Amino acid sequence: MRKMTLRASTEGLVKIRQARMYKGWTVDDPRWLWQASQLLEPNVNWQPEGPFADGLSMPTWKRFLAGKESIKVPAFQIFCQVLGLNWQEVCTSNFNRDATESIREFYVERVPYEEECYRELLNPGSLIRIKAPQQMGKTLLLQKILEKIADRGYRTVSLSFKLADRIHFSSLDKLLRWLSTNVSRELGLPSQLDEYWDEEGIGSKSSCSTYFEEYLLAQAETPLVLGLDDVDLVFPYPEVSEDFFALLRSWYEKGRTRKQWKKLRLVVIHSTEIYIRLNIDQSPFNVGLPIELPEFSQAQVQDLAKQHGLNWKTDDVEELMQMVGGHSDMVQQALYYLKNRPEISLKQLLETAPTEAGIYSNRLREHLLNLQKNPALAVALKKVITATENVRLSPMEIWNLQRMGLVKLQGNEVKSRCNLYSFYFGDRLS
Repeated sequence: MRKMTLRASTEGLVKIRQARMYKGWTVDDPRWLWQASQLLEPNVNWQPEGPFADGLSMPTWKRFLAGKESIKVPAFQIFCQVLGLNWQEVCTSNFNRDATESIREFYVERVPYEEECYRELLNPGSLIRIKAPQQMGKTLLLQKILEKIADRGYRTVSLSFKLADRIHFSSLDKLLRWLSTNVSRELGLPSQLDEYWDEEGIGSKSSCSTYFEEYLLAQAETPLVLGLDDVDLVFPYPEVSEDFFALLRSWYEKGRTRKQWKKLRLVVIHSTEIYIRLNIDQSPFNVGLPIELPEFSQAQVQDLAKQHGLNWKTDDVEELMQMVGGHSDMVQQALYYLKNRPEISLKQLLETAPTEAGIYSNRLREHLLNLQKNPALAVALKKVITATENVRLSPMEIWNLQRMGLVKLQGNEVKSRCNLYSFYFGDRLS
């Protein structure tokens, strides 16, 4: 039987590079392996200079960064965790069969949302809007939908706005050129922007629309499903956001009557409420099929625990969910850890969970670092976690905290997303 291995996709390598640069450590810094060892075996007193946990070495780390060779699944997952990344959004879709079967074994189908999305994409000119906090499975859902629709011969492209540089948000023309170039690349087509683009004459929006209609959509009779992930990263840029989202809405409207545009099916993914002001007739957020992805239910967590070989009772499920709620990423992280560390009990895991020694320490430290860079936001979160009832904050405070996944929106007010965040930040935000 082959070893289960993973390597990063091209898009994943960009995410890895960005996350590594954000962390600020050099490639050869042993703290990468130190943190990974702490996450893999938190009960061992690992030292920064080594030795490190089995399976973690500097050559393995560098192979992970290069993405040219596969590494074992546990090492890949832990390195992603150190970088604050979801490993399922980083790895290639064509890793070996054993790894594929292992990962799918632990996948919970999002009923009825997967089937609803699939059926909607069969409709000409359709548009789907998927919303959920960060690391709640939106991107994985998109991947599953695109895989299924591709089996019908549809062309598919998934593009995250996390891959755009800051300069791309500085003007509408730069953003639309970035979008068009990347869609061309994903479809395996040479960029023909110079032939179709005329910013001075017809403007950026018309240039982009012409490029899609006369070039990208015209290349084949089969539909093109375009998944746009993390579109809320466009929200803070008012100089481009209004026109960009108006463009998406115009494509949807064209898809209702024009043959070429009927081929285009849009999936728009975001983490937060739409706080920017958009003309009701020019917004893509009030048309199409809306999907608000919920947290895992108790039954889904129970099912996942069973898939991981854990003989859990209802009380065990409730205890985990009292700490992290139904947050899909954190639930699966806990189950995977307990499956591979049978000597650790759920009680032990939960006791250390909101501490620097727990399995969520890297996630918590990353959030803390971001809050320390934004003292006003830290004050807002402190207000939320110390309150005995829901709290009203400014729209931008809500947007930032919701995007980080730290709060839940309750009407116009918010509350802490889960006890893990309340316990950890209650102890550190003073």
